[in-house]
Amino acid sequence: MKNIYFTLGPSQLFPGVEGFVKKALSEDILSLFHRSPKGQDIYQSATENLKILLNIPKDFHIFFLSSSTEAMEKILENCVEKNSFHFINGAFSERFYETATELKKKPLFLKAPLGEGFDFTKVKIPSNTEVICFTQNETSTGVALNPNDIYRFKKLHPQKLIAVDIVSSIPTIDLDYSMIDLSFFSVQKGFGLPAGLAVLIVSPQAFKKAMELKNKGLNIGSYHNFANLQHYALNNQTMETPNVLGLYLLNKVVTKMLKIGIKSIKQHTDKKAKLLYDFFDSDKRFEPFVKDKNLRSKTVIVINVQTDSQQIAEKLATNGIIIGTGYKQLKSSQIRIANFPAHNLKDIKKLIANL
Repeated sequence: MKNIYFTLGPSQLFPGVEGFVKKALSEDILSLFHRSPKGQDIYQSATENLKILLNIPKDFHIFFLSSSTEAMEKILENCVEKNSFHFINGAFSERFYETATELKKKPLFLKAPLGEGFDFTKVKIPSNTEVICFTQNETSTGVALNPNDIYRFKKLHPQKLIAVDIVSSIPTIDLDYSMIDLSFFSVQKGFGLPAGLAVLIVSPQAFKKAMELKNKGLNIGSYHNFANLQHYALNNQTMETPNVLGLYLLNKVVTKMLKIGIKSIKQHTDKKAKLLYDFFDSDKRFEPFVKDKNLRSKTVIVINVQTDSQQIAEKLATNGIIIGTGYKQLKSSQIRIANFPAHNLKDIKKLIANL
């Protein structure tokens, strides 16, 4: 019996990945020199296809890193001289803030109770803020912010940079990248790939800010600063030997998604999410953690349970269904279920039947 992974990352492999890996082996991709013409072709194709799939403006930069946590660090190093502002509503948005403190910046934050959102109409951003940081889809709690609430801050503060963690909602979230300066994700969630590769999307305005700080003689990081990343990106290369297999597989999955159609993928995700929430709303043994239906993530379903979550997870595992438990302090009282493009309707129905 083959397992179905509803874990939040790594998660279920996207259909076809096994064949892509075999093809990579047959083409000697794992031994490929990344500065060779073929290596550069993989980089260029992955970049161009991502821009098409996600509707990213042509003049935006795409950098490949090792993890989303690294992306947080690079954003704060390159674009914040002193002051950032963070909206915290879970463990990963708090990680963004903590990274700023570790880098000796002077971050401020607004914190919402777990499972809840913010009253953005009452928020005043300090005038000296350089970057406003959001976690659009909080993996630890299943709260998803409305992108329009994020865009509002760009409209109010066009000179400030907007940074958004889109790790758990991409590629099924509709985003207007012209209203976002910095965004990032890892490939082991929505793209259904092995971990070890992350994507950082940088606007011209954000890149200009990094160069301004660099020209002032300030530290914007050592090796992986935006200037160096862009220098190599212009030649369709990374700075050091990258995860070539990861890049190759990402391009294959993105190409397949383009053939399926992003609209179809989003509609399928919505349908599966509705099926899950309808079940959990109607069964008294379970309760969605996020009470406001407008804030419920469609890709990260977090559920309060009456019995120990580990017992539920272990029972489901005997039938080949692997789910996640709650995050940190909520580990024993919650289960977390991924609903990514790699999960099909049949998988969701099997999960519900077993629950």
